[in-house]
Amino acid sequence: MGSLIALRHKTVVITGASAGVGKAIALRFAQAGARLVLIARDAEALNDVKREVEQRGGTAMTMALDVADADDVIKASDAIVGALGSIDIWVNNAMVTVFSPVWRMTPDEFRRVTEVTYLGTVHGTMAALRHMRPRNRGTIINVGSALAYRAIPLQAAYCGAKHAIRGFTNSLRSELIRARSAVAVTMIDLPAVNTPQFEWARTHMPDEPRPVPPVFEPEVIADVIVRSALSPQREYWIGLSTLKAIVANMFFPAYLDRYLARNVFDEQATRTPVSATRRDNLMTPVSGLHRTRGKFGREAENFAVTLPGSVGRLLPLFVATLGGLSLGLVMTSLARSGHRMRRW
Repeated sequence: MGSLIALRHKTVVITGASAGVGKAIALRFAQAGARLVLIARDAEALNDVKREVEQRGGTAMTMALDVADADDVIKASDAIVGALGSIDIWVNNAMVTVFSPVWRMTPDEFRRVTEVTYLGTVHGTMAALRHMRPRNRGTIINVGSALAYRAIPLQAAYCGAKHAIRGFTNSLRSELIRARSAVAVTMIDLPAVNTPQFEWARTHMPDEPRPVPPVFEPEVIADVIVRSALSPQREYWIGLSTLKAIVANMFFPAYLDRYLARNVFDEQATRTPVSATRRDNLMTPVSGLHRTRGKFGREAENFAVTLPGSVGRLLPLFVATLGGLSLGLVMTSLARSGHRMRRW
């Protein structure tokens, strides 16, 4: 990992910066001395994050907007460059989700999750490219998920959006290579994270939602985001759970269909019934819950094994090769033993 000094005075734009992973990312970059631009819908929550950034010796400007509005995101990028001179790093992190079987959701709910989680990433990327390509430098970091490779029940809209982000990012990467561009684009695939989203995500289920274990603290993700800004790789896979989900889906997708059907409905539910007065942030922000961490801290882990995706993909080949060599050695040994017995 490169020196954090390289991030000092760099302009870092973070969407979904008012809580959870986005807030953790902002505070981590602040400690490195970056100039932050914080984007989310809730102006008051953004100002709270700005104060925390300044307490850590960083600087920040805030922009209250909805990443689903492409014009607003483009205008924001122009304003950032006008005020700060450049955009060095853009982190597409904003998301919303709905916990529900497909048949209980409305088309408007699917559309909204897609517009924020997927198209918000597209809009942010286009806004960043607008200013990075003429300078021929900069880094775009798209926050993905293990669910971009292996979808789970009850989050079809979110999983679909994360799959779309992966396809979009792969296409863009090839286009940048073709253009001989020095702009880097990387995707960070997350495990389950202990954020407030489970307290304000829309749900059509009887019990309050929760992350599928194992669960990690947002600061673990923020550390990898900072690493990716210093050393962009094609992808980073965070946590063994992410690695296992991606690799298992390569080889046993039908088995996973059945396993998830049996287990993951219950693993996404607490034993707390949903309140009739529960608010959600799908269409409008929810005030008062803009914390970095959620309520699952007792089980959340503060460390995760992290691999570049290129290394993760080699592991099954390595295991298969090692297994084949071991089997070959065993068979050779048995053959030699049989030959000696016949001679005897």
